[in-house]
Amino acid sequence: MTGCGNNKCGCPLTTNHINPRFVIFAPDDMRLRLQSILWSLGDYQIVSDTTDLSAKDFDAIFTTGLSAAQKRWVGSEPLPIVALLLPEKLDTKQGGELVLSTTFYYQDVLEVLYRLQLGRAESNAGAVIHRDRLVGASAAVAELRRLSAQVADKAVTVLITGPSGAGKEVVARSLHDLSSRRDAPFVPINCGAIPRELLESELFGHERGAFTGAISSRAGRFELAEGGTLFLDEIGDMPLEMQVKILRVIQERTFERVGSDKTRSADVRIIAATHRNLEAMIEAGQFREDLYYRINVFPLNVPALAARPEDIPHLIRSLSKQLETEGLGRLRLAKSAMRSLCAHSWPGNIRELANLLERLVIMYPDTVLGFADLPENYRYGDDGWRPEVAEQEGPLAPALATAGLPVLPATGVDMKEYLQDIEREWIAQALNLHAGVVSKAALHLGLRRTTLIEKMRKLGIQS
Repeated sequence: MTGCGNNKCGCPLTTNHINPRFVIFAPDDMRLRLQSILWSLGDYQIVSDTTDLSAKDFDAIFTTGLSAAQKRWVGSEPLPIVALLLPEKLDTKQGGELVLSTTFYYQDVLEVLYRLQLGRAESNAGAVIHRDRLVGASAAVAELRRLSAQVADKAVTVLITGPSGAGKEVVARSLHDLSSRRDAPFVPINCGAIPRELLESELFGHERGAFTGAISSRAGRFELAEGGTLFLDEIGDMPLEMQVKILRVIQERTFERVGSDKTRSADVRIIAATHRNLEAMIEAGQFREDLYYRINVFPLNVPALAARPEDIPHLIRSLSKQLETEGLGRLRLAKSAMRSLCAHSWPGNIRELANLLERLVIMYPDTVLGFADLPENYRYGDDGWRPEVAEQEGPLAPALATAGLPVLPATGVDMKEYLQDIEREWIAQALNLHAGVVSKAALHLGLRRTTLIEKMRKLGIQS
């Protein structure tokens, strides 16, 4: 059996010629469930009959265990194998192996696909990745990885631009991790969060008695970052008088503490970041042009999350794992919820997404969240409907027809009855697919078992 799905918010692996092709050696019910999730995540070709096909034609194998004949078919081909294991056997596998619980769900499969993709990228690059902080599989993130690898070990200043919450500090930390300074400190400072009268002391340190309240000597961020990286976040908010002093340190690699005439050396790599348009600020006389050219030796731009929606599932995977590690519980999203989140515009970018996930995992720990569980302002139809579409001028029928949706009849429609008919048909199909087992049908539909039972009662459906 072969086929391919339509990518809506997932991101496929990168291959040379065709869409990624997987072979599944597993019982029919498990194969169909895995196949359904893979197709919802991307344009993957799924094969279960390998007759007349070679192992080298595939990107990975999902299997509950290879038979002797299947092992001969694989031969010496270096093909990634994802082991489908019972939950109680997961702990017996080594950390580097690709495994998937037989009770897998949407995000579990996404995790494996993400690891497959990173493994492919690492193999193609032939390089050692110390730690991959950049989460995502979009072209924008791939370009950030490429540029970061190029400049990481160069002794030049980097300027990272992008909207607030987009992950500029993550990029800066990634540059530090990839550099020869990785074993030395990474010291961040938000230039806009510290009062201007204290910023000089924070950066350069001070001696005892240098000003009222300076009861002891204190090292500044430049000293704390010695041998490592100093991250000047929101440098566009730095006062003009401080910009002059930063420029001198960059040029001469020396500084003095406040209240001292002793010159100290500064062996630090400077990475700056801002969400502001520095060129416009220069025109307005709010930012020094000479400092701009000093820090903008190698520019990197982090795009807004709305510009790379294919990264949202990967970010949800990563952030959910972090929340689970912190003891807040495991967050699991149904496909309808995931697609709805992919349709959101995310004006607060990754920071907004992280805050939402933290709220959801507190409200619904260790449960599967459906579309209806999302806050109302994060609910978008599975068809990708957006509020702004309804505000556009002109008839909507052509756009809706193009999207593959039924056109609203000119004479009107009983919307409640129409939607109930769709629900009734899908529930019946899911129950038929899973031989009447309600729990499996609920999983397939992205619903809680109790929610499905209640819907069946209201719609008069017998299992």
